[in-house]
Amino acid sequence: MILAPALKVFWVLAALLAIQSLIALREVFRFLAFVRRRRREPPGDFLPRAAVIIPCKGLDAGFGENLQAFLTQDYPHYQLVFAVAREADPAHAALSEKLRGLPQASLVVAGEAEAQGEKVHNLVQALGAVDPAAEVLAFADIDARPGQDWLHSLVARLADPGITVSTGFRWYLPGTGFASRLRAAWDTSIATMLGEHGRNFAWGGSMAIRASDFRRLQVAERYWKGTVSDDYALARAVRDSRGRIAFEPRCLVASHEESTLAELLHWTNRQIIITHVYAPHLWRLGLAAHLLYATTMLGGVALIFAPDITLTARIGIAAALAAIQILGVAKGVIRTVVARETFPEEQDLRGNSYWTLEPIVPWLMLYNFVVAGFARRIEWRGTVYELRSMSEVRVLRRD
Repeated sequence: MILAPALKVFWVLAALLAIQSLIALREVFRFLAFVRRRRREPPGDFLPRAAVIIPCKGLDAGFGENLQAFLTQDYPHYQLVFAVAREADPAHAALSEKLRGLPQASLVVAGEAEAQGEKVHNLVQALGAVDPAAEVLAFADIDARPGQDWLHSLVARLADPGITVSTGFRWYLPGTGFASRLRAAWDTSIATMLGEHGRNFAWGGSMAIRASDFRRLQVAERYWKGTVSDDYALARAVRDSRGRIAFEPRCLVASHEESTLAELLHWTNRQIIITHVYAPHLWRLGLAAHLLYATTMLGGVALIFAPDITLTARIGIAAALAAIQILGVAKGVIRTVVARETFPEEQDLRGNSYWTLEPIVPWLMLYNFVVAGFARRIEWRGTVYELRSMSEVRVLRRD
């Protein structure tokens, strides 16, 4: 039978994909269990003086609400340092008005970045305004809205001397449009890779490190030099020092953002291009995993419609493809549970987006990983960068 070799190849690929899918499903179950356990446990009483550095550019939707969330943290002694590139930025006027009369908050005008990303440049310049008494440095993004215990929970993990960096992650909540819902399904598939293990990565929108470790690792001088990625660079510094990154589920931060399909493609491509440059091993693994998925699914469909295949073989192939899809949808269902339990205040949460759009996510991911294999240019808020290497970036155009 001419199709016999093709069938054998399909079943080998299907078996590999099934194993990969089962492992991924197990990891999502573990993520849910870890989130539940950490939320039941008190965060601890480790409350050293902390400084929170927040780079800003433009006025995102919900800017005022997000800012208020940072100003009202349930934490005894903390400083807020906001940084913008220039006074003409709309965020500067908004922050100046809101921060007036607040001694614990300051605003830094960082100036234009020349040899690094604007966000990283803002962070580096903001370090000069940090209170020397601060024992912990925390970093956040203004487009996220943390809960009142965010800073307490993030810093408390550093009570363990074996932990170098504590991190949360963004959790996109589905909006009203298709692109916003797909973004939520896409991004939470990355969020649930975090957990109680040694493979965690840092996220720049919610991460903390002891000030002494930040200086010891020379993060600003060595790792943030010539980069656009504050978090990948910090994670590399931790790995180089054989340190540990701990994920704190209480620091999952709700993100609300509507987007068009074009904006979604631009945003997802940027995430994976950055991954390719700053964590090439992760890009290779991701590309291989999604090529396996696409080859198995497309090969299976082609065999089902092949003229010389038996009915029994067709049914078997269809059942295998359906089982793989069900495993993927199951992951989406668990993410819906995570979202509902973590953000109970979101009454209008369109949680079914996490599982109804799950079958589309691998195809979008494959597109992103392939594009990232050939692209080195990204645009972030009006500035175009060429990422030449982990430690070299070129500014091509500014808004």
